[in-house]
Amino acid sequence: MSERNELFGHRLLKKGLITLNDIIEARLLQKKENSKIGQLAIDKGWLSNEDRERILVLQEEAMEKFGEIAVKHGYLTSAQLDVLLKEQSDSYIFFGEALVKNGALSEEDLITNLIEFNILRRLNGERWVSFLLDISAAS
Repeated sequence: MSERNELFGHRLLKKGLITLNDIIEARLLQKKENSKIGQLAIDKGWLSNEDRERILVLQEEAMEKFGEIAVKHGYLTSAQLDVLLKEQSDSYIFFGEALVKNGALSEEDLITNLIEFNILRRLNGERWVSFLLDISAAS
């Protein structure tokens, strides 16, 4: 897998900073903590469980976002979707945050490795990647 397509967790795993179990635990925390639009709408009384299931079936067929389908088919208004998206983003836990919350990685290591990861993903050409890796190994 090229540097450009590598997942952050896999990069940390290759560097020996986390284990496969750390990745799994972080993903499980995300699944547990990150609210789905459909569930948020049910909690507010804007959708029923049956509505959510219908939208999910439509989503499988259309390959569109849940909220877009809900608005398009009249289950939610655009204003309701905006409220749900704001609520969802306010409480979202990113993968790196989950690693820190679980104690698998320090906040400092997260920041350092995220910077490096994003630089490597954006660079074109193996020469630049090698150059940066040499610089980071020397420091």
